[in-house]
Order: sequence, then structure tokens, then C-alpha cells
Amino acid sequence: MKEKRCKSRWLIFDRILSHDSLRQVLILFGILLVVYCLSFVLLEIFGGNWQKICDKKQINLLLFPLYLLIDDNAFSSVYNCKEIDGKAVFVACLIYIAGVIIFTGMIISVMTNMLGRRVEDYKEGHIHYLISGHYVIMGYDEILPSIITHILEKDKDAYVLILTSYEVVRIREKLQKSFSEKQMNRIIINYGHRVSADAYQKIHLETAEQVYVVGNHELPAHDAVNVECMDSICSYLNKLQSDQRPNRITCFFKDLDTYAAFKTSEIFQEVSKLGIEFMPYNIFTGWANQIFVKQEYRDLNSPASPCKYPCIYGQGISSDDDRYVHLVFVGTTNFAVAFAMEAAHILHFPNAHKAKTRITFIDRNADKEKEEFIIRNRHFFEIQPFYYYDMTEAQDREPEGIRDEYVCFDRCNGNSGFLDVEFEFIKGDVFSKNIQDRITIWATEHGKKQYFSIFLAQADQRQNFVMGMNMPDAVYEMEVPVFIRQDRSDNFVTNLRKADQRAEDDKMVYSRVQKGEGIVQKRCNARYANVYPFGMNKTAYCDDEYSLKQAKLINYLYETADYSTYKFKSKLALDAIPRDRLLADAEVFWDKLTVALKWSNIYNAYAMKIKLTSLRSMRKLDICDQSCDDRQLSEEEVNELAKVEHNRWNVEKLLMGYRKARNEEDKYEHGEYASELNNNKKLFIHHDIRPFDQLNIIKELDKEFARYIPWIMKMTREND
Repeated sequence: MKEKRCKSRWLIFDRILSHDSLRQVLILFGILLVVYCLSFVLLEIFGGNWQKICDKKQINLLLFPLYLLIDDNAFSSVYNCKEIDGKAVFVACLIYIAGVIIFTGMIISVMTNMLGRRVEDYKEGHIHYLISGHYVIMGYDEILPSIITHILEKDKDAYVLILTSYEVVRIREKLQKSFSEKQMNRIIINYGHRVSADAYQKIHLETAEQVYVVGNHELPAHDAVNVECMDSICSYLNKLQSDQRPNRITCFFKDLDTYAAFKTSEIFQEVSKLGIEFMPYNIFTGWANQIFVKQEYRDLNSPASPCKYPCIYGQGISSDDDRYVHLVFVGTTNFAVAFAMEAAHILHFPNAHKAKTRITFIDRNADKEKEEFIIRNRHFFEIQPFYYYDMTEAQDREPEGIRDEYVCFDRCNGNSGFLDVEFEFIKGDVFSKNIQDRITIWATEHGKKQYFSIFLAQADQRQNFVMGMNMPDAVYEMEVPVFIRQDRSDNFVTNLRKADQRAEDDKMVYSRVQKGEGIVQKRCNARYANVYPFGMNKTAYCDDEYSLKQAKLINYLYETADYSTYKFKSKLALDAIPRDRLLADAEVFWDKLTVALKWSNIYNAYAMKIKLTSLRSMRKLDICDQSCDDRQLSEEEVNELAKVEHNRWNVEKLLMGYRKARNEEDKYEHGEYASELNNNKKLFIHHDIRPFDQLNIIKELDKEFARYIPWIMKMTREND
């Protein structure tokens, strides 16, 4: 091997010199000290009557070399002194020149360099300011503007710290497009790696209010790096002597399977043990929440005025309603699959005995895509049939009303088909005549037999836009909501919709001649009045604190229930508890829950809005009429909403990985072994996944929950 050689002294010197400004100043003072000592020695060697000059200038002899180095007139004083010989004057001249170099050259250079370096460090994110109470975002992604907007809306005085390994200057420029100068003053960008403990120490991670592990979704190893980041955070916090911790860590996952795993598994138990609330987040399900639950998204240009989405279930669905909700997804991308899963979790209605919520996928590769979807959700399809059409050729089109029906993994001994959600897969090109004709049929039924919505969720946003602009005429005439996925900006779709939406007195008049009735007219909007954008990266974060608050109260009711009578704590007893104490107790119960049970309560809260609209529909009220929300439910209403809740719970458990108990595992079949079989729940086997009418006394809890819906709404409304 060759000998390793380097000029180590110069390497050390350059590293010290370039490290920071303080070291540069120390080097400067070191040089000054050496020059001072050398000057003193030279003055002593060459002699000279220096004392006379010192007496004249009233300075100490020890400070005379410093006088020569600093004072501009020092050399002229020595030169004009007759008692000083030529050699001494030459030495004084050298010392004076050294002083000029040091103080007019090096000091100015160092000071200029210090200021320049300070500015450079600021621009590159190497200066750390925040100590405590700040919000930390790890990584940079286009979703950041919506996260920062939510933080600043919640706490206008908050400081947001972004830790990123990307070029800080470019990130600051990007954020300036979304935020005002005043808001930018609340945003600090620091350079650092999100898996580095050194970076955590510099940004005071332990004293942050909340942490968002975001990463960059364009990188292939996004989820893996975020998991590594979570491990690094846990390791860092465990090593600290301090008990200070962030209140919550929100970790972003790109892959739907990874996200699903973190919703049901105790992978990060260490986070909970540290007293930190762990929340997984997925951009696709976040958008589903904005459309199905919040029915709005925040435009960054006007965050105070959210953009409203239409209600996909009309004016609510009552128990005697024959209509059903029908969602059609063009494409089987992550957006389409995530939306379908979230819809299955929350879209449950009292008329399930008449009509099921239908979720349809249209894709050229539906025959292959359906297999993966079914395997992902095998326990759901052990119970519920799915439907499949091959409409790639005209002769394969089947008459309306006839379907191919399959049941996968049939182990339920005939006890199947009782879920209130069904899936349908259609193989074909959305622009083909077969599919266009089928969409036309669905559109003409909109509002009459079904509530029909179309989601254009393919990967190519231009193709989504082209499809959105060229749907069958019936889609626009029947005012079917069309949701168009866009990557970055919603401007074009939003402006198009606004241009075609008209005030009632400004609507266009559509006229037609109907046989036997003469001319028939109706007022309507223009063609694209019901197209809506979704999926924009900059507005993708949805911080649903309202639903989370409801979820914690729902859990509190179940935690404090009397399971000998299957009754919740009485409303009189609840009202007697001070609000702050009750909410604090709810937090304590919540912190002890497993991740899977937390999500069970969250999905229950997501579905609360749908239950309320059904209740208002049963009471013949407008969907937005909140006047009777606090009114006690009748027994008929209790029974109907109890069935809705159990139907929702059935689907939730199956989609979260539970399976229905087989005969040999079922405590209903083998009552003498009920206590032993009941332990199977820990293995994600649940005996209560069955029709509502087949439940035992446990169904009383569903009824009890329905009775407490007004109390939950009152608590969350008053607490906002």
C-alpha cells in the first residue's frame, strides 16, 4: 500500500480558520499577541530612549509596542524624536507597518468575513434560535404549506422550525410564494438530517410542542427513512435526563400498506411509553377525509374562506329511503384505493336493508387490480360478494341487472353478504362506448335511485382533466359531482366551476317539449358547475382536531361504561363533572389505548357527521339544520342508528385486519367456552362480526351509543 501523506498542519489550520467566526477572532488576537511580544523584544534589543517618548505621550513603557501598532501618529512621534537613533527608528517603522497590516487590513477583513459568514449561515440554515414551545417539521415536501397553515391558524404566535437537508435558500423562496412576510417571520429553516441526534440537540427537539416527520414523498425510500427517523427520535429522547417531551409526533407514510400497518400495530410502543401521542398520516386518506368528513379544503391564498365540497349523499338518507350512495373511481391508483377504503369505513346509512353503499372501480386492468385489492382485504371478502364486469368489447356487455358474483375464501358457512358496503370492478376504457353508456345510466339515476359521484383519480392529471371535461352530457345535466385529481394547483378547475355556477336569478333556462304537457322549463347552472379539484400537494394536510376530540369522548363513554348493565355513565353524572376534569380524564384513557382501538374511535367520530345527517333526514329536517341535534332520540331512532353503528363497526374491523370467527372459534356457537374463545380478539379474531340481529346483549351498547350522540355533539360544540 502507498504511504498516506498530507500537509497535516495546514489542514488543521484551514479547518480551524473556516470553522466559525470566533476562531478567526482568536487567531487574530493570537497573531496580535505574537507581534506585540516580538515588537517588545526587538525594541529592547536595539535600544532607544523610549522612556522619553512614553513620558511625553503619558503611556506605560509596557504599552509602547501596542502604541506603535495602533496609533496612526506613533511613527511620526518616533521619527521626529532626536534622541532616537536610525536603527531604533527602523525597528519602530517595522512595528508600525505590522500594526497597519493587522488593524487596517486583517481586522477589517475578519469583521467583514464575520458579518458575511453570519449572513451566509443564516441563509443556509446553520444558526439556531428556537429553544422551546416550537413546532418542528422534519424534511421538506410540497405538503409543508398546508401543515404550516394549520399550525399558524391554531396558534398565531407559534414558531415553525423546518429541519431539512435540502438547499435552505430554495425552500425559503418556495415558501414565500405561499406566505406573507409576517408569516415568514414565524418560520425558521435549519439545515440538518432528520435521522441525526446532533440535529435534534441543536433544534431542542425535546422541548418542541409537536413534531411532524414529513420527509419527501418523491423519494423511493420515503417510508423507510421516516421509520428510521422515528427510531432515532425515540433513542434520543430515551437518553435524555430531562422529562420534557413533545406532546405529539405525526409521522407521514406514503405507502397505503405501511400506513395500514401503523394503524393496527404497536410498532412504536416506545413513543407511547414516553408519554407522546403518535399519529400516522397518509396524504391519500387525508384528502378522503377532506371530501367525505370535513367537506372542504383550505386554499392557501385565502385560508380563512375554505373551498366547499358537495355532500355525496344528498340531503341525508333515512331508513325508508330506497336510494343508495354510489362512488365511481376511474383508475386504481393510491388515491382511488385510499378513497374507497375511507368511504367503506364511514359511509353507512339506516337503509342498509334496502340498499348498500356501492364502490365501483373502472380500470383497463381491473381484472388484475381487483385480485390485489381482494387479497389486501381478504377478511372483508370472506363475507361480502364482489361484482366484476369485462366491458372491453361490445359483446361482453351484459344486460342491466345481471352480474357475475364471487365470494372469496368462503369459510363462513353461508353466513355472508350481511355487510352494507359492496365493491364492483369494471374492466374497460372510460372513453369506450360501453363505459360511457354505463355512466350515462348511472347519471340519469342520480337523485332518483342513487347518489352518484365520479372520482377521476388516474396518475396523469392532464388525463383526469380531459376526462372531467368530456363526461357524458347526462353527468352535467343531472349535476353529478365530478372530482378531478390535480397535482399542484386547483386554479383552473376551481375557476372553471366558479365561472359556470350562477346565482338563482342568473341561472340559465333549459326548455324542452314533453308529450302531453307542452313546454317544460327548469333553471340550471352551466356545464362545469359541479367539477371539483382534489389531490393538490400544497393543500394535502388535514388536521382534524374536531374529530379527534369526538373520538376521545367516545372512548371515555366506553371506558366508564357499566358492562354488567351495558349502560354508559348517566348524563346527569357526566354533566356534574367539571368540563376540564372530564376532558383530562378522557386524555388519560386515550393515552392508554392501543393504536388499533384509537383508530376504531377515530373512524366512529368520522362517521358521526353521516349519522347526524341521517337523523335529520329521519326527522324531515334540512341537512344543515342543527336545531334539533341536542334533542333526545326516540327508541325508533335509537334502533336505526344502533344498526348503522354496528354495520360501520363490522366493516371497520374487517378492513383493519380482523376476521369473522369460524364455527369452531365462535363463542355464540360454544357458550360453555365463551371466556376462552373471547381471548381470540387479541389475535384479531372477533365473534361479534355478524348481523346486528344475531348479536347477544352486547347490542345494547350500540343502542346506548346512539342515545349519547346529542351529548357528544354538545360537548364538542361548546368546547370549540
